[in-house]
Amino acid sequence: MIYLSYFEFPDREAEYNVTMNVQRTCYDTFYPFQVLSKHQLRMLDFEPVTILYGGNGSGKTTALNVIAEKLGLRRDTLYNRSNFFEDYTRMCSFETIGKIPKVSRIITSDDVFDFMLNLRSINEGIDQKREELFEEYQEAKYSRFQMRSLEDYEQLKKVNSARRSTQSKFVRGNLQDNIREHSNGESAFLYFCDQIKEDGLYLLDEPENSLSPEKQQELLRFLEDSARFFHCQFVIATHSPFLLSMKGAKIYDLDEEIVDIKRWTELGNVRAYYEFFKKHEAQFE
Repeated sequence: MIYLSYFEFPDREAEYNVTMNVQRTCYDTFYPFQVLSKHQLRMLDFEPVTILYGGNGSGKTTALNVIAEKLGLRRDTLYNRSNFFEDYTRMCSFETIGKIPKVSRIITSDDVFDFMLNLRSINEGIDQKREELFEEYQEAKYSRFQMRSLEDYEQLKKVNSARRSTQSKFVRGNLQDNIREHSNGESAFLYFCDQIKEDGLYLLDEPENSLSPEKQQELLRFLEDSARFFHCQFVIATHSPFLLSMKGAKIYDLDEEIVDIKRWTELGNVRAYYEFFKKHEAQFE
């Protein structure tokens, strides 16, 4: 499914006219001006899955943030922007096929990181609650409790529960859902599964962060299925060889002097992995 057909960025001449007209002040950067035009990135034509590949500083995250800002997509965390960000996005244009679905959003590494921090905070609360329940179990099990009125009913249930249960079963029952059952990688993967709905446009900024190679491949299958069967469109900034291998993806190489479209097997870091493992092939036999 294609919701966003193309996105157009200002060219060098248009950027030059703006930056030259800015009064000389304390600004030492015109970001995001002069980032994407450095490699002559003028327009992105989108497929159901479009990937922006490149190293640090190549502009792939900048491109996603500009697109998200221009389209008004939902996001959870703040991002790097400057006093010139609105000036830049006003100069951009795009074309859609129908309306952008309401569920559409951008998901960044910061979103995932904040989500895991929240889980850590919850887990710390669980640890504290667990210690309190250990003490509560001991007091309830060995108390000489006698019910004297209906106000004592809840305490009676607690005492009976403690006397019928082991300590660990009592604690588990009162904690309900223990979030610690998931590792950071599993939690990050579940975050994507929770946030990506059917029929939506999703911008993903380096979703491989916090994911093991196994989980990256699991995310790959999830994204492929979402695009193929559930009418999702993805624009992904990544240098993960697993995600770069996504079936049918259109890949823009932002590391080239002039941005070019390539097959995933032609990309620099994929070739580096290939050559490394080819060199050590005998050790795997």
